Amino acid sequence: MSGFVDEAQLHAKGGNGGAGAVSFRREAHVDRGGPDGGDGGRGGDVWLVASTNQASLLAFRDHPHRRGGDGAHGSGKRRHGARGPDIDVAVPVGTVLRDRDGSVLCDLTNAGDRWLAAEGGQGGRGNARFLSNKRRAPAFAEQGEKGQERWLDIELKLVADVALVGFPNVGKSTLISVVSAAKPKIADYPFTTLQPHLGVVRVGGRSGRADDEVEFVMADVPGLVEGAAEGRGLGHRFLRHVERARALLVLLDLAAPDGRTPADQLEVLLGELGRYQPALLERSRLVVGSKADLTGDVGGRAEAGPGVPEEMAQRVSAVTGDGVPELLSRLAAMVGEARAAEEVNLNAEVVIHRPAPEGVRVERVTAGVWVVEGRAAERAVGFSDLSDDGALDEAIRRLGKLGVDRSLARAGAHDGDEVHVGAFSFTWFRDQSSGALDLAESDGQRPRSKGPRRGGRGDRSGGVSR
Repeated sequence: MSGFVDEAQLHAKGGNGGAGAVSFRREAHVDRGGPDGGDGGRGGDVWLVASTNQASLLAFRDHPHRRGGDGAHGSGKRRHGARGPDIDVAVPVGTVLRDRDGSVLCDLTNAGDRWLAAEGGQGGRGNARFLSNKRRAPAFAEQGEKGQERWLDIELKLVADVALVGFPNVGKSTLISVVSAAKPKIADYPFTTLQPHLGVVRVGGRSGRADDEVEFVMADVPGLVEGAAEGRGLGHRFLRHVERARALLVLLDLAAPDGRTPADQLEVLLGELGRYQPALLERSRLVVGSKADLTGDVGGRAEAGPGVPEEMAQRVSAVTGDGVPELLSRLAAMVGEARAAEEVNLNAEVVIHRPAPEGVRVERVTAGVWVVEGRAAERAVGFSDLSDDGALDEAIRRLGKLGVDRSLARAGAHDGDEVHVGAFSFTWFRDQSSGALDLAESDGQRPRSKGPRRGGRGDRSGGVSR
Protein backbone atom coordinates (compact mmCIF):
# COMPACT_ATOMS: atom_id res chain seq x y z
CA MET A 1 0.00 0.00 0.00
CA SER A 2 1.38 3.36 -1.01
CA GLY A 3 2.29 5.74 1.79
CA PHE A 4 1.93 8.84 -0.37
CA VAL A 5 -1.56 10.25 -0.97
CA ASP A 6 -2.05 13.60 -2.70
CA GLU A 7 -5.86 13.60 -3.02
CA ALA A 8 -8.39 13.04 -0.25
CA GLN A 9 -11.62 14.33 1.26
CA LEU A 10 -12.31 15.96 4.62
CA HIS A 11 -15.56 16.12 6.55
CA ALA A 12 -15.23 19.03 8.97
CA LYS A 13 -17.85 19.49 11.67
CA GLY A 14 -17.76 22.31 14.20
CA GLY A 15 -18.95 21.54 17.71
CA ASN A 16 -22.52 22.34 18.67
CA GLY A 17 -23.15 25.20 21.05
CA GLY A 18 -24.59 24.48 24.47
CA ALA A 19 -28.17 25.45 25.29
CA GLY A 20 -29.01 28.34 27.57
CA ALA A 21 -30.68 27.50 30.88
CA VAL A 22 -34.16 28.48 32.12
CA SER A 23 -33.78 28.97 35.83
CA PHE A 24 -35.09 31.25 38.60
CA ARG A 25 -33.44 32.23 41.82
CA ARG A 26 -34.93 30.27 44.69
CA GLU A 27 -33.47 31.09 48.10
CA ALA A 28 -34.79 31.63 51.56
CA HIS A 29 -35.65 35.22 52.43
CA VAL A 30 -35.42 36.24 48.75
CA ASP A 31 -38.80 37.46 47.61
CA ARG A 32 -39.61 36.84 43.94
CA GLY A 33 -36.13 35.80 42.84
CA GLY A 34 -35.49 36.73 39.25
CA PRO A 35 -34.20 34.66 36.33
CA ASP A 36 -30.65 33.37 36.70
CA GLY A 37 -30.18 30.94 33.81
CA GLY A 38 -26.63 30.88 32.43
CA ASP A 39 -25.48 30.83 28.80
CA GLY A 40 -24.38 27.77 26.92
CA GLY A 41 -20.77 27.38 25.84
CA ARG A 42 -19.63 27.89 22.28
CA GLY A 43 -18.76 24.85 20.16
CA GLY A 44 -15.16 24.16 19.17
CA ASP A 45 -13.76 25.13 15.76
CA VAL A 46 -11.94 22.90 13.27
CA TRP A 47 -8.68 24.49 12.07
CA LEU A 48 -6.35 23.24 9.34
CA VAL A 49 -2.69 23.98 10.05
CA ALA A 50 0.11 23.60 7.50
CA SER A 51 2.91 21.55 9.04
CA THR A 52 6.30 20.42 7.79
CA ASN A 53 5.87 17.22 9.81
CA GLN A 54 3.25 15.98 7.35
CA ALA A 55 4.32 14.69 3.94
CA SER A 56 1.06 13.38 2.44
CA LEU A 57 -2.70 13.14 2.96
CA LEU A 58 -2.61 9.50 4.01
CA ALA A 59 -4.29 10.29 7.35
CA PHE A 60 -7.48 11.39 5.54
CA ARG A 61 -7.87 8.51 3.11
CA ASP A 62 -9.60 6.11 5.49
CA HIS A 63 -10.53 8.55 8.29
CA PRO A 64 -11.85 11.80 6.76
CA HIS A 65 -13.94 13.00 9.73
CA ARG A 66 -12.71 15.77 12.03
CA ARG A 67 -14.99 17.36 14.65
CA GLY A 68 -14.69 20.08 17.26
CA GLY A 69 -15.92 19.61 20.81
CA ASP A 70 -19.46 20.52 21.86
CA GLY A 71 -20.10 23.38 24.25
CA ALA A 72 -21.57 22.63 27.66
CA HIS A 73 -25.10 23.72 28.61
CA GLY A 74 -25.72 26.63 30.92
CA SER A 75 -27.14 26.14 34.40
CA GLY A 76 -28.73 28.06 37.25
CA LYS A 77 -27.08 30.80 39.31
CA ARG A 78 -25.84 32.36 36.04
CA ARG A 79 -23.29 29.61 35.51
CA HIS A 80 -22.20 29.55 31.90
CA GLY A 81 -21.30 26.36 30.06
CA ALA A 82 -17.68 25.66 29.11
CA ARG A 83 -16.53 26.26 25.56
CA GLY A 84 -15.95 23.19 23.43
CA PRO A 85 -12.27 22.52 22.63
CA ASP A 86 -10.97 23.50 19.19
CA ILE A 87 -9.19 20.91 17.07
CA ASP A 88 -6.06 21.59 14.99
CA VAL A 89 -5.73 19.29 11.99
CA ALA A 90 -2.19 19.08 10.61
CA VAL A 91 -1.88 19.01 6.81
CA PRO A 92 1.21 19.14 4.60
CA VAL A 93 2.57 22.45 3.38
CA GLY A 94 1.12 23.05 -0.08
CA THR A 95 -2.37 21.76 0.69
CA VAL A 96 -5.22 23.24 -1.37
CA LEU A 97 -8.79 23.14 -0.03
CA ARG A 98 -11.66 23.09 -2.50
CA ASP A 99 -15.42 23.18 -2.14
CA ARG A 100 -17.46 20.38 -3.65
CA ASP A 101 -18.09 22.53 -6.73
CA GLY A 102 -14.33 22.78 -7.34
CA SER A 103 -13.84 26.38 -6.21
CA VAL A 104 -10.63 27.03 -4.26
CA LEU A 105 -11.26 28.01 -0.65
CA CYS A 106 -7.74 28.13 0.75
CA ASP A 107 -4.14 27.48 -0.21
CA LEU A 108 -1.76 26.70 2.67
CA THR A 109 1.62 27.41 1.12
CA ASN A 110 3.68 28.29 4.21
CA ALA A 111 4.40 26.37 7.39
CA GLY A 112 2.14 27.57 10.21
CA ASP A 113 -0.65 28.86 7.95
CA ARG A 114 -4.06 28.30 9.54
CA TRP A 115 -7.53 28.15 8.00
CA LEU A 116 -10.92 27.78 9.68
CA ALA A 117 -12.55 24.75 8.05
CA ALA A 118 -15.68 24.56 10.23
CA GLU A 119 -16.86 27.08 12.81
CA GLY A 120 -18.38 25.94 16.06
CA GLY A 121 -21.95 26.92 16.90
CA GLN A 122 -22.67 29.79 19.26
CA GLY A 123 -23.97 28.97 22.70
CA GLY A 124 -27.57 29.81 23.54
CA ARG A 125 -28.30 32.62 25.96
CA GLY A 126 -30.01 31.82 29.24
CA ASN A 127 -33.26 33.41 30.38
CA ALA A 128 -31.35 35.90 32.54
CA ARG A 129 -30.28 37.63 29.31
CA PHE A 130 -33.90 38.41 28.37
CA LEU A 131 -34.83 40.24 31.58
CA SER A 132 -36.24 43.73 30.92
CA ASN A 133 -38.70 46.20 32.40
CA LYS A 134 -41.46 44.77 30.24
CA ARG A 135 -40.43 41.15 30.69
CA ARG A 136 -39.79 40.51 34.37
CA ALA A 137 -39.86 36.71 34.37
CA PRO A 138 -38.79 35.30 30.99
CA ALA A 139 -39.45 31.57 30.91
CA PHE A 140 -37.51 30.83 27.73
CA ALA A 141 -33.90 30.58 26.61
CA GLU A 142 -31.99 30.10 23.38
CA GLN A 143 -31.02 26.72 22.04
CA GLY A 144 -27.39 26.13 21.14
CA GLU A 145 -26.48 26.67 17.53
CA LYS A 146 -25.33 23.69 15.49
CA GLY A 147 -21.75 23.78 14.29
CA GLN A 148 -20.86 24.30 10.65
CA GLU A 149 -20.61 21.06 8.71
CA ARG A 150 -19.27 20.47 5.21
CA TRP A 151 -17.28 18.17 2.95
CA LEU A 152 -14.06 19.48 1.40
CA ASP A 153 -11.77 18.16 -1.30
CA ILE A 154 -8.08 18.23 -0.33
CA GLU A 155 -5.30 18.35 -2.86
CA LEU A 156 -1.57 18.38 -2.19
CA LYS A 157 0.86 20.26 -4.41
CA LEU A 158 4.42 19.65 -3.33
CA VAL A 159 6.50 22.68 -2.40
CA ALA A 160 10.05 22.24 -3.67
CA ASP A 161 12.88 24.49 -4.81
CA VAL A 162 13.72 22.39 -7.88
CA ALA A 163 11.45 20.00 -9.76
CA LEU A 164 12.86 17.35 -12.10
CA VAL A 165 10.99 17.26 -15.41
CA GLY A 166 11.54 14.69 -18.13
CA PHE A 167 10.22 11.65 -19.95
CA PRO A 168 9.91 8.31 -18.15
CA ASN A 169 13.17 6.47 -17.53
CA VAL A 170 15.28 9.55 -18.26
CA GLY A 171 17.28 9.20 -15.04
CA LYS A 172 15.47 11.54 -12.63
CA SER A 173 15.31 9.03 -9.78
CA THR A 174 18.96 8.10 -10.20
CA LEU A 175 20.00 11.76 -10.04
CA ILE A 176 18.02 12.57 -6.89
CA SER A 177 19.32 9.43 -5.19
CA VAL A 178 22.90 10.56 -5.90
CA VAL A 179 22.59 14.19 -4.78
CA SER A 180 20.36 13.59 -1.72
CA ALA A 181 19.33 10.94 0.78
CA ALA A 182 16.10 10.17 -1.10
CA LYS A 183 15.76 6.52 -2.07
CA PRO A 184 13.21 6.21 -4.87
CA LYS A 185 12.72 2.97 -6.75
CA ILE A 186 15.17 2.72 -9.65
CA ALA A 187 14.81 0.28 -12.55
CA ASP A 188 15.50 0.10 -16.28
CA TYR A 189 11.87 0.33 -17.40
CA PRO A 190 9.55 3.33 -17.86
CA PHE A 191 7.20 4.60 -15.13
CA THR A 192 9.28 3.15 -12.32
CA THR A 193 8.37 6.25 -10.28
CA LEU A 194 4.63 6.47 -9.68
CA GLN A 195 4.69 8.98 -6.84
CA PRO A 196 6.78 12.09 -6.15
CA HIS A 197 9.87 11.96 -3.95
CA LEU A 198 11.55 14.82 -2.11
CA GLY A 199 15.24 15.07 -1.38
CA VAL A 200 17.30 17.70 0.46
CA VAL A 201 20.41 18.77 -1.46
CA ARG A 202 23.32 20.55 0.22
CA VAL A 203 25.85 22.42 -1.89
CA GLY A 204 29.13 23.93 -0.62
CA GLY A 205 30.11 24.13 3.02
CA ARG A 206 33.62 22.74 2.49
CA SER A 207 35.18 25.82 4.08
CA GLY A 208 33.56 24.96 7.39
CA ARG A 209 31.42 28.10 7.41
CA ALA A 210 27.70 27.58 7.91
CA ASP A 211 26.78 30.51 5.69
CA ASP A 212 28.80 28.99 2.82
CA GLU A 213 26.37 26.08 2.46
CA VAL A 214 23.26 26.26 0.30
CA GLU A 215 20.41 23.87 1.01
CA PHE A 216 17.42 23.30 -1.23
CA VAL A 217 14.68 20.72 -1.78
CA MET A 218 14.51 18.73 -5.01
CA ALA A 219 11.37 16.90 -6.16
CA ASP A 220 11.46 13.81 -8.34
CA VAL A 221 8.19 14.06 -10.29
CA PRO A 222 6.96 10.98 -12.21
CA GLY A 223 7.77 11.06 -15.89
CA LEU A 224 5.62 13.00 -18.33
CA VAL A 225 4.36 11.72 -21.66
CA GLU A 226 3.01 13.47 -24.70
CA GLY A 227 -0.55 14.55 -23.93
CA ALA A 228 0.07 14.91 -20.18
CA ALA A 229 -1.59 18.35 -20.15
CA GLU A 230 -4.82 16.66 -21.27
CA GLY A 231 -4.52 14.06 -18.51
CA ARG A 232 -2.82 11.27 -20.43
CA GLY A 233 -0.67 9.07 -18.23
CA LEU A 234 -2.09 10.70 -15.09
CA GLY A 235 -0.52 13.93 -16.33
CA HIS A 236 -2.67 16.27 -14.23
CA ARG A 237 -1.79 14.43 -11.04
CA PHE A 238 1.93 14.68 -11.87
CA LEU A 239 2.01 18.19 -13.30
CA ARG A 240 0.46 19.83 -10.26
CA HIS A 241 3.57 18.93 -8.26
CA VAL A 242 5.61 21.13 -10.60
CA GLU A 243 3.49 24.26 -10.08
CA ARG A 244 5.13 25.47 -6.86
CA ALA A 245 8.76 24.73 -7.77
CA ARG A 246 11.03 27.78 -7.81
CA ALA A 247 13.12 26.34 -10.65
CA LEU A 248 12.79 23.51 -13.16
CA LEU A 249 15.52 21.03 -14.08
CA VAL A 250 14.63 19.57 -17.48
CA LEU A 251 16.44 16.29 -18.18
CA LEU A 252 16.82 15.14 -21.79
CA ASP A 253 17.77 11.56 -22.61
CA LEU A 254 20.89 11.60 -24.78
CA ALA A 255 20.48 7.89 -25.50
CA ALA A 256 16.73 7.55 -25.87
CA PRO A 257 15.82 3.97 -26.85
CA ASP A 258 13.15 5.20 -29.27
CA GLY A 259 15.65 7.41 -31.10
CA ARG A 260 13.94 10.69 -30.17
CA THR A 261 16.45 13.53 -30.22
CA PRO A 262 16.96 15.84 -27.22
CA ALA A 263 15.51 18.74 -29.24
CA ASP A 264 12.30 16.82 -29.88
CA GLN A 265 12.07 15.87 -26.20
CA LEU A 266 12.46 19.50 -25.11
CA GLU A 267 9.82 20.68 -27.56
CA VAL A 268 7.29 18.15 -26.27
CA LEU A 269 8.04 18.80 -22.58
CA LEU A 270 7.79 22.58 -22.89
CA GLY A 271 4.62 22.21 -24.90
CA GLU A 272 2.99 20.10 -22.19
CA LEU A 273 4.05 22.55 -19.47
CA GLY A 274 2.70 25.50 -21.44
CA ARG A 275 -0.65 23.84 -22.12
CA TYR A 276 -1.06 22.91 -18.48
CA GLN A 277 -0.05 26.30 -17.07
CA PRO A 278 1.54 28.96 -19.33
CA ALA A 279 3.28 30.58 -16.34
CA LEU A 280 5.53 27.50 -16.06
CA LEU A 281 7.31 28.53 -19.25
CA GLU A 282 8.43 31.74 -17.52
CA ARG A 283 9.84 29.83 -14.55
CA SER A 284 13.63 29.63 -14.20
CA ARG A 285 14.80 26.41 -15.82
CA LEU A 286 17.99 24.56 -16.57
CA VAL A 287 18.10 22.11 -19.48
CA VAL A 288 20.60 19.26 -19.08
CA GLY A 289 21.40 16.16 -21.07
CA SER A 290 21.23 12.94 -19.08
CA LYS A 291 22.93 9.55 -19.45
CA ALA A 292 26.04 11.13 -20.95
CA ASP A 293 28.07 8.04 -19.98
CA LEU A 294 26.28 6.12 -22.74
CA THR A 295 27.37 8.60 -25.41
CA GLY A 296 30.91 9.24 -24.22
CA ASP A 297 30.43 13.01 -23.73
CA VAL A 298 30.31 14.13 -20.09
CA GLY A 299 30.69 17.42 -18.22
CA GLY A 300 31.28 20.84 -19.69
CA ARG A 301 28.91 22.92 -21.72
CA ALA A 302 26.89 21.13 -24.35
CA GLU A 303 27.45 22.39 -27.86
CA ALA A 304 24.45 22.78 -30.12
CA GLY A 305 24.32 20.41 -33.02
CA PRO A 306 21.96 18.13 -34.93
CA GLY A 307 19.17 17.22 -32.56
CA VAL A 308 20.75 19.15 -29.66
CA PRO A 309 18.83 22.24 -28.49
CA GLU A 310 20.71 25.47 -27.92
CA GLU A 311 19.13 25.76 -24.47
CA MET A 312 20.84 22.62 -23.19
CA ALA A 313 23.48 23.86 -20.75
CA GLN A 314 25.55 20.72 -20.13
CA ARG A 315 25.72 16.94 -20.15
CA VAL A 316 25.79 14.89 -16.95
CA SER A 317 25.91 11.28 -15.86
CA ALA A 318 24.27 10.45 -12.55
CA VAL A 319 25.78 6.95 -12.64
CA THR A 320 29.42 8.08 -12.86
CA GLY A 321 28.91 11.48 -11.19
CA ASP A 322 30.47 13.39 -14.07
CA GLY A 323 29.10 16.93 -14.36
CA VAL A 324 26.98 16.62 -11.19
CA PRO A 325 28.94 19.11 -9.00
CA GLU A 326 28.73 21.80 -11.70
CA LEU A 327 25.02 21.06 -12.09
CA LEU A 328 24.37 21.51 -8.35
CA SER A 329 26.26 24.81 -8.32
CA ARG A 330 24.06 26.15 -11.12
CA LEU A 331 20.90 24.97 -9.38
CA ALA A 332 21.97 26.56 -6.08
CA ALA A 333 22.48 29.91 -7.85
CA MET A 334 19.05 29.67 -9.54
CA VAL A 335 17.33 28.84 -6.26
CA GLY A 336 19.06 31.73 -4.49
CA GLU A 337 17.89 34.19 -7.14
CA ALA A 338 14.33 32.85 -7.00
CA ARG A 339 14.21 33.09 -3.19
CA ALA A 340 15.49 36.68 -3.27
CA ALA A 341 12.80 37.63 -5.80
CA GLU A 342 10.10 36.06 -3.63
CA GLU A 343 11.22 38.07 -0.59
CA VAL A 344 10.96 41.30 -2.59
CA ASN A 345 7.44 40.45 -3.72
CA LEU A 346 6.33 39.51 -0.21
CA ASN A 347 7.64 42.78 1.23
CA ALA A 348 6.02 44.83 -1.52
CA GLU A 349 2.44 43.67 -1.10
CA VAL A 350 0.39 41.94 1.57
CA VAL A 351 -2.88 40.36 0.46
CA ILE A 352 -5.56 39.79 3.10
CA HIS A 353 -8.56 37.62 2.30
CA ARG A 354 -11.72 38.21 4.30
CA PRO A 355 -14.88 36.14 3.93
CA ALA A 356 -17.95 37.92 2.64
CA PRO A 357 -20.49 38.53 5.43
CA GLU A 358 -23.38 36.09 5.36
CA GLY A 359 -26.78 37.76 5.16
CA VAL A 360 -30.38 36.60 4.96
CA ARG A 361 -31.59 35.06 1.70
CA VAL A 362 -35.18 34.48 0.62
CA GLU A 363 -35.92 31.79 -1.96
CA ARG A 364 -39.21 30.65 -3.44
CA VAL A 365 -39.77 26.88 -3.21
CA THR A 366 -43.21 26.55 -4.79
CA ALA A 367 -46.26 28.76 -5.20
CA GLY A 368 -47.04 30.21 -1.78
CA VAL A 369 -44.03 28.61 -0.03
CA TRP A 370 -40.81 30.46 0.80
CA VAL A 371 -37.60 29.58 2.59
CA VAL A 372 -35.52 32.08 4.55
CA GLU A 373 -31.88 30.99 4.69
CA GLY A 374 -29.02 32.39 6.69
CA ARG A 375 -27.35 31.76 9.99
CA ALA A 376 -28.75 34.93 11.56
CA ALA A 377 -32.34 34.04 10.60
CA GLU A 378 -32.09 30.51 11.98
CA ARG A 379 -30.62 31.84 15.21
CA ALA A 380 -33.44 34.37 15.50
CA VAL A 381 -35.99 31.58 16.01
CA GLY A 382 -33.70 29.25 17.97
CA PHE A 383 -35.58 29.36 21.28
CA SER A 384 -36.35 26.52 23.63
CA ASP A 385 -40.11 27.16 23.60
CA LEU A 386 -41.68 29.31 20.91
CA SER A 387 -45.15 28.65 22.32
CA ASP A 388 -44.20 31.10 25.09
CA ASP A 389 -45.54 34.59 24.40
CA GLY A 390 -42.27 36.25 25.31
CA ALA A 391 -40.21 33.96 23.09
CA LEU A 392 -42.66 34.48 20.25
CA ASP A 393 -42.45 38.26 20.54
CA GLU A 394 -38.66 38.13 20.62
CA ALA A 395 -38.50 35.89 17.53
CA ILE A 396 -40.82 38.21 15.56
CA ARG A 397 -38.80 41.24 16.64
CA ARG A 398 -35.56 39.63 15.53
CA LEU A 399 -36.88 38.56 12.15
CA GLY A 400 -38.24 42.06 11.56
CA LYS A 401 -34.91 43.60 12.52
CA LEU A 402 -33.13 41.33 10.03
CA GLY A 403 -35.34 42.68 7.26
CA VAL A 404 -37.21 39.45 6.56
CA ASP A 405 -40.45 41.41 5.98
CA ARG A 406 -38.86 43.67 3.38
CA SER A 407 -37.09 40.76 1.68
CA LEU A 408 -40.30 38.76 1.37
CA ALA A 409 -42.20 41.77 0.02
CA ARG A 410 -39.51 42.47 -2.58
CA ALA A 411 -39.39 38.81 -3.58
CA GLY A 412 -43.15 38.86 -4.33
CA ALA A 413 -44.65 37.07 -1.32
CA HIS A 414 -48.42 37.40 -0.82
CA ASP A 415 -50.62 37.41 2.25
CA GLY A 416 -51.07 33.93 3.66
CA ASP A 417 -47.88 32.49 2.13
CA GLU A 418 -46.01 29.93 4.18
CA VAL A 419 -42.45 30.81 5.17
CA HIS A 420 -39.90 28.38 6.61
CA VAL A 421 -36.92 29.38 8.73
CA GLY A 422 -34.85 26.35 9.68
CA ALA A 423 -37.14 23.87 11.46
CA PHE A 424 -39.86 26.48 12.06
CA SER A 425 -42.57 27.96 9.86
CA PHE A 426 -44.92 30.92 9.97
CA THR A 427 -47.61 32.50 7.84
CA TRP A 428 -46.75 35.89 6.41
CA PHE A 429 -49.12 38.84 6.07
CA ARG A 430 -48.49 42.29 4.68
CA ASP A 431 -50.17 45.25 6.32
CA GLN A 432 -50.25 48.17 3.87
CA SER A 433 -46.63 49.06 2.97
CA SER A 434 -45.00 47.02 5.74
CA GLY A 435 -44.74 43.29 6.17
CA ALA A 436 -46.17 41.12 8.89
CA LEU A 437 -45.32 37.82 10.52
CA ASP A 438 -48.01 35.43 11.69
CA LEU A 439 -46.73 32.24 13.26
CA ALA A 440 -48.71 29.25 12.01
CA GLU A 441 -50.52 26.83 14.29
CA SER A 442 -48.93 23.44 14.81
CA ASP A 443 -50.56 20.12 15.56
CA GLY A 444 -50.86 19.35 19.21
CA GLN A 445 -50.34 22.93 20.40
CA ARG A 446 -53.03 25.18 21.80
CA PRO A 447 -53.69 28.09 19.41
CA ARG A 448 -53.80 31.56 20.83
CA SER A 449 -56.67 33.87 20.06
CA LYS A 450 -55.97 36.59 17.56
CA GLY A 451 -55.11 39.86 19.17
CA PRO A 452 -55.44 43.35 17.81
CA ARG A 453 -53.43 44.18 14.70
CA ARG A 454 -50.17 45.82 15.63
CA GLY A 455 -48.55 48.37 13.42
CA GLY A 456 -46.21 46.77 10.90
CA ARG A 457 -46.77 43.24 12.19
CA GLY A 458 -50.45 42.25 11.85
CA ASP A 459 -52.33 39.42 13.48
CA ARG A 460 -50.68 36.52 15.26
CA SER A 461 -52.10 33.11 15.91
CA GLY A 462 -51.07 29.75 17.26
CA GLY A 463 -47.75 28.22 18.11
CA VAL A 464 -44.89 27.27 15.85
CA SER A 465 -44.94 24.49 13.29
CA ARG A 466 -41.88 22.30 13.73
